[in-house]
Amino acid sequence: MRKFFILCSLLALSFMGMAQKNTDKQMMLDYIDEHKSTYGDMAQKIWEYAEVGYQEEKSVALLQQHLQEEGFEVTAGVADIPTAFTASYGSGAPVIAILGEYDALPGLSQAAVPQREVMVEGGAGHGCGHNLFGSGSAAAAVAIKEWLKASGAQGTIRFYGTPAEEGGAGKVYMVRAGLFDDVDAVLHWHPGSSNSAVAASSLANKSAKFRFHGIAAHASSSPDKARSALDGVEAMNDMVNLLREHVPMETRIHYVITSGGEAPNVVPAFAEVYYYVRHPEVGSVKEIFERVVKAAEGAAIGTGTEMDYEIIHGIYNVQPNETLAKLMDQNLRVVGGVHYSEEEKAFAEKLQTSLNEQVPISKAEEVEPFEVIERGRGGSTDVGDISWVVPTAGLRTACFVPGTPGHSWQSTAAGGTSIGTKGLIVAAKTLAITAYDLFSNPEIIREANQELEKRQGENFEYESLVGDREPPLDYRGSE
Repeated sequence: MRKFFILCSLLALSFMGMAQKNTDKQMMLDYIDEHKSTYGDMAQKIWEYAEVGYQEEKSVALLQQHLQEEGFEVTAGVADIPTAFTASYGSGAPVIAILGEYDALPGLSQAAVPQREVMVEGGAGHGCGHNLFGSGSAAAAVAIKEWLKASGAQGTIRFYGTPAEEGGAGKVYMVRAGLFDDVDAVLHWHPGSSNSAVAASSLANKSAKFRFHGIAAHASSSPDKARSALDGVEAMNDMVNLLREHVPMETRIHYVITSGGEAPNVVPAFAEVYYYVRHPEVGSVKEIFERVVKAAEGAAIGTGTEMDYEIIHGIYNVQPNETLAKLMDQNLRVVGGVHYSEEEKAFAEKLQTSLNEQVPISKAEEVEPFEVIERGRGGSTDVGDISWVVPTAGLRTACFVPGTPGHSWQSTAAGGTSIGTKGLIVAAKTLAITAYDLFSNPEIIREANQELEKRQGENFEYESLVGDREPPLDYRGSE
């Protein structure tokens, strides 16, 4: 009888704990629902600002002001970056970080309509949805703060304002500055055209601008007196294009000529080409990048020019963390996908006429199957560097119309509508209740750290791919 009584008591305590857990989570979900217009409006303002990397002054001011008003302690200008910041609430361990981005992409100015309509010729736009990213993460951080405040639970929620993800690698400099040294776990998300929380890697990436310096002269009457910087760029490109045959198949090398001269009858004294090198493994990126540098050196010798180069960014591949990703996936399934109103369906159907791929609109309601993707494919992200030093997990939500490619006018358009806001709310809710689970169950954090240590391998020491260079605050120029 005594054993039966003990068993019943334990079951009762378990049910009570579960009921409290559900109550706490529901409080956060309700808070986000009650304040969805606040964060939708915030995302809309950042969408309108459309500030490119390291120039996100208005976007940052908006986020900082809101978090300060909510009781967070804001530290601005961290890692020698004016538009990077942290905002903390609470005290002690565990320290759970939530990432927030807010930079736009050049050349993607677009109205929030389902057909191509440029607002500012040559202007920037949020084709990757970072207006939603920053605002949604702020919503999650504040919801967690409300629970910490109401419950008196120990721990720290910290929002990281991370600029210039698009080619500027803002997070790399924040990692290098030690800003994640006391963090126990990192959560993030990203707008997409579907909902998923997989344990996925990405491609490591290193970029540089190669600058050739020659001698100008009249291109017709005295070309023998000239040495063409543009010839140096083109010779480099020719050699790199030959190199493509002799690198691992998963390698991606892209370039654009950013300066090629001013007039055909003047041999260019200056020319510049901007390169990206990607691969699933950071070690391979280092090796392939050095071969690209050798091609540039050879091009300079062959054309009688001089060459120098500037590293713009370098980022690790994402280190997947299955422990955290499974938890994120479970919570995303509790929250569910995005459901369109009739007006939103009409918008989506109109926009889809401009897409090559027709995906059922109902896909926005679904959550993709969980999977582990060990080798990266597709794009790169500076979240990678964080994931090598702190257990990290993320998710994607359907902020864009199903079938929409990223970095497109179509994604810019949807990100400025209620469709984008609905995806933001799904993400905020999932982040909030996942953070709750981490605060409530230290064992998950311990397992996630053990997994990270195993993936790092023996004697791992983080070393940034950008070396000791300062943040490239002007990499977008005057865009």
